Amino acid sequence: MRPLLTAGAAGLVFGIGLIIAGMADPAKVLAFLDIAGAWDPSLALVMVAAIASARIGFVVAARRIRAGTPAEPSRPVDRRLLAGSVIFGAGWGLAGYCPGPTVVAAGNGSLPATIALLALLLGLWAGDRYLHRGNRAA
Repeated sequence: MRPLLTAGAAGLVFGIGLIIAGMADPAKVLAFLDIAGAWDPSLALVMVAAIASARIGFVVAARRIRAGTPAEPSRPVDRRLLAGSVIFGAGWGLAGYCPGPTVVAAGNGSLPATIALLALLLGLWAGDRYLHRGNRAA
């Protein structure tokens, strides 16, 4: 039960942070991505804060790993990873929402965010079906 409460609290703090940072507003996100036009660099501060807090988490996690316990190896960069990154980035740029703000804005009753969230879930489902198409029992 404790991990569920911890995850819920972290999600709540994350969602509140997204709202405060303005990332639930697709116009602000699109203005950040529009480097050739009316660029709004304010979300760069959000990224710097995210990187800093993630770094703290990684340092704490590294200290908790016992000596001699091997870390899980990371996957190499391959075509699947690159293709997924391009598809994710294109969807983010077209919709103005990445997954976290999409959930927050859909929770606030935004119809465009709800449509984007449904498209995100459909994409996750389709990707899972594609990746596991030969591994399913008939």
